[in-house]
Amino acid sequence: MDNKWNKWIYRLWSPVYDSFFNAGPFLKARQKVFNNLDFHKGDKILFVVVGTGADIYQVPMELVDITAIDYSEEMLAQAKRKFSDAAITFLQMDAQNLTFSDEDFDYVIASLVLSVVPDYDRTFSEMVRVTKAHGKIIIFDKFTSQLTPLKRLIRPMIKVLGTDIGLSFEKIYENYKDNKLIIEVNQPILFGEMYRNIRIRKS
Repeated sequence: MDNKWNKWIYRLWSPVYDSFFNAGPFLKARQKVFNNLDFHKGDKILFVVVGTGADIYQVPMELVDITAIDYSEEMLAQAKRKFSDAAITFLQMDAQNLTFSDEDFDYVIASLVLSVVPDYDRTFSEMVRVTKAHGKIIIFDKFTSQLTPLKRLIRPMIKVLGTDIGLSFEKIYENYKDNKLIIEVNQPILFGEMYRNIRIRKS
């Protein structure tokens, strides 16, 4: 996967994305991810790869300061149309190269992001960088604890569709243990153990 390919793939996905990933079990999973998150007035929230804006419905828009970025103009346009009357800053931006200052956001939220970006390590590093001390990183994505022979075989084919089924969150996190990232939640949330809800606090 690369940015050029992803832009083409998500141009195709944009008109129908919500029918698959913001409905039924995916919608229920998104709602669970945001359960018990303690937002305060004025909290700065960054949605990394906001897509069509599915997660924005899950936060108190009148209470917080929202910035939402996506590399795909078509996906971003869908989100802008949904929230045209809301005070949300929408920006076309590469998640691998965020243009924000260090420690800028109280919450950094990434749903179905690390499995679709070309460089998940760099993206996660950027997410950590822009999160404030004592801020939180919220991740909803698919990860695998074991890359079986079948997954190894079909992984390249699935990547053509714009997603990676072979990511290990533990391997991603291993590089950041010294950065004082504390995992508060790491639990399966959808389709057995395929999709996980991960909540990290930056100390």
